[in-house]
Amino acid sequence: MAVDVYFNFDGNCREAVEFYADVFNTEAPQIMTFGEAPPNPEYKLPKEAKDLVMHARININGSNVMFSDVFPGTPYIQGNNITLAFVSTDLDEIKSVFHKLKEGGTVHMELQETFWSKCYGNVKDRFGTEWQVSHDSGQSAM
Repeated sequence: MAVDVYFNFDGNCREAVEFYADVFNTEAPQIMTFGEAPPNPEYKLPKEAKDLVMHARININGSNVMFSDVFPGTPYIQGNNITLAFVSTDLDEIKSVFHKLKEGGTVHMELQETFWSKCYGNVKDRFGTEWQVSHDSGQSAM
């Protein structure tokens, strides 16, 4: 599997992904907002997050490029808003990669099942690189 690029934006993700889709002449992006995600009864979605982009993806010449807005209250630093996404169909590989990346790093989200992935985690490695590690079930959510 390839390593994909994941961009974060501070409230202007929809504008950015539509811009890049036009620049690179891709199909129109599918965009999911935080408000369209399945609700979590333990956590009420803040009103200001409802229309922010939770996930969008375009394919630029064979490379997946993914996008989202940062959640309200999450620090955002322009120019430091890119993570690498390692996606695999092999759960053992995902677990191995995640556990190696977290050695000396900082875990933002331990490996866990989410509504979009059977196994997902987020970690900053010891060199300061942000990684998203995710299982690919073969069924495209977007």
